[in-house]
Amino acid sequence: MSHVSSSPLQALILERIQREGPLTFAEYMRMALYEPGYGYYVTGPAKMGWEGDYFTSSDVSTLFANCLGRQLFQFWEKLKRPMPFLVLEQGAGRGHLAEGVRAWAASEAADFAQALTYATTDIRAGEDSLHAGDQPRAHVLLSNELIDALPVHVVEARERLLYEVYVDCLDGRLCELLAEPSSPEVAAYLDQARIPWRTFPTGWRAEINLDAGHWLEQATTLLHSHGFLLAIDYGEKARELYTRDRRRGTLLCYYQHQAGERPLLFPGEQDITAHVDFSALITQGRALGLRLHKYTTQQQWLEECGLSAELERRRASDFALADSDRASDQGQIALLGWYTLRQRAAVLTDLSGMGNFKVLVLRR
Repeated sequence: MSHVSSSPLQALILERIQREGPLTFAEYMRMALYEPGYGYYVTGPAKMGWEGDYFTSSDVSTLFANCLGRQLFQFWEKLKRPMPFLVLEQGAGRGHLAEGVRAWAASEAADFAQALTYATTDIRAGEDSLHAGDQPRAHVLLSNELIDALPVHVVEARERLLYEVYVDCLDGRLCELLAEPSSPEVAAYLDQARIPWRTFPTGWRAEINLDAGHWLEQATTLLHSHGFLLAIDYGEKARELYTRDRRRGTLLCYYQHQAGERPLLFPGEQDITAHVDFSALITQGRALGLRLHKYTTQQQWLEECGLSAELERRRASDFALADSDRASDQGQIALLGWYTLRQRAAVLTDLSGMGNFKVLVLRR
């Protein structure tokens, strides 16, 4: 085993394990991402964007914000144009999406821009800084790549029995330990989703995100009596997510744009994510009085929100010289600009990547 240098957060985690015993993977992930002063999301500069460890759709192109603007405009119309129209984005990071939507509204829909109040919050350890008592309720509650970063329990099937993965320490290092599930909720989750995990091979793993349900419950308290909840993230419905062939689950780590599968390395220094079980959100949404309004891919959603028309409009207005005066320097610059924009649209809609993110809209 090669020597891995210990970080301050690793020392804190080891100390806690020595004091309290092994941690569930969910508790380890919570510390790795959200521990005040140490966690990945709560320290130093933002880790998003081209210089960071990963990027989101709003980093790729303003096309994404423009399409979201159109979607929000449609929600505003469906809700009979409330004034003010409050949109709350949770887990907003650097606020690029908010800026993009405001800019789109200002240039394309003046009356909507006047009504729009777009608020952002950052989520810490699954808790939000806004509570229902502090503010008017949102007409739209929005999250983009938020739920995938909530802490998950990890389970492993062995000879028709289900074990949970815990984080323990051995010789001053973090290591895995299999033991009984930490709660009845974890133990029953796959059965409730009707996943035939007992027929799956030994060593089969899956992630269980109980925090997603807690998030949805809390989000619902922030939602207006007539409103929409819009969540964009990568994931599947349970039957597509928990398959026999996906033997190691979906847990991934991101460090400087490199994906890896060793979450116990560098706690606090790498992002840890897992695919979202959208079936659980839809089921829990119903229990909370929310109806399923839409469930689709990001590719399909962007098309429905006018992506192709937007590209054509931009080609005609911003890059017209690419057609009319291609031989000139300005024509060549316009052509390069057009190729770049088209390429970025392709990144957003590619079904082997971001285009396969899911868009869930629940309505109250």
